[in-house]
Amino acid sequence: MKLHTISINNLKRRKAKMAFLTIGLMVGIATIVTLVTLTNSMSNDIERKMDEFGANILITPQSNGLAMNYGGISLGGVSFDQREIREEDLAKIITITNNRNISAVSPKVLGGIKIGTHDVLLAGVHFESELKMKQWWSVFGKEPKSEHDLLLGSDASKVLNVSPGDSLNIKGETFNVAGVLDQTGSQDDALVFVNLAKAQKLLGKVGKISMAEVAALCSGCPIGDMVAQIAEKIPDAKVSAIQQVVEGRLKSLNQFKRFSYSMAGVIVFIGSLIVLVTMMGSVTERTTEIGVFRAIGFRKCHIMRIILLEAALVSLLAGFLGYAVGMGGAKLALPFMAESKNAHLIWDTTVAFGSIGLAVMLGLLASLYPALHASRMDPIEALRAL
Repeated sequence: MKLHTISINNLKRRKAKMAFLTIGLMVGIATIVTLVTLTNSMSNDIERKMDEFGANILITPQSNGLAMNYGGISLGGVSFDQREIREEDLAKIITITNNRNISAVSPKVLGGIKIGTHDVLLAGVHFESELKMKQWWSVFGKEPKSEHDLLLGSDASKVLNVSPGDSLNIKGETFNVAGVLDQTGSQDDALVFVNLAKAQKLLGKVGKISMAEVAALCSGCPIGDMVAQIAEKIPDAKVSAIQQVVEGRLKSLNQFKRFSYSMAGVIVFIGSLIVLVTMMGSVTERTTEIGVFRAIGFRKCHIMRIILLEAALVSLLAGFLGYAVGMGGAKLALPFMAESKNAHLIWDTTVAFGSIGLAVMLGLLASLYPALHASRMDPIEALRAL
């Protein structure tokens, strides 16, 4: 009789215990697969967002005493005429070495202007690039299309007492309020956005830019090198990277990864105990059987191979089932945990082979002591139980 036949027959005779062992290992492997797959999928989702939208590289004039109040920079009452960025200089940004990492450049011209009896801060922007960069904006009404369309922050619309479809007069020109931003909790709430070229004319800053934002922080981008490259192209500007939001997301994700790996370690330990206890119980129950095998000439290595082969077969089945159940659980949980609705589940062959390999390794290592114990069993003592 071949050893693998003995192992398979033993598994068939002890279906309940082997089913318990398979389910125990399967749950452990499934949990690990779910945690690892969720972590990888969420990482990919954040990286995709950074590749598509990025964080901002901020370009501002190098002027002593300049104060602004936008994007974390202070603005108020100080003339911008001391030093302005020339609009033509921004074209140099796309000539940097890492220009492929730039997804959008959004120039802005800022200045105070009077609308009716109210002093407001006017922001001239390229709406196409600005809306691409500010994906979190929610516009009530329509997006501005023409140079006489306005987009108002929520606070600005309340102060001016206007809503989408209304008109405003600015320096003798009539502008249509195309849309109003929902509350953002940022400086954008107090701004009046208008077409860049029109704003430059209204503010008397034709060809000049107050600041520019560059969507350039993506996963794996050399953000420090990009800042240096832009600063080299535009020496009269101050170039800095705003990375706090993305770094906060990555920090949270890293914490989730550490939690996942810690949970995986605990699950591996519990799974090992389940296999150890089950296999030890199986060996104890089969004392007589093992004694007979030893009495008819089976060597210690033969007994060990029978026990380990049983563990390997059960572990292999648990690995396949655990991977399938784990991926199913990850697919169900991802929509609730990912930041975007379009997050995709990552099917990683490394996770597949790793989970199956982990199950087999776990089963074999935990069964090693029971196998050694069975092989050292005294056949005379075992046969006395007959």
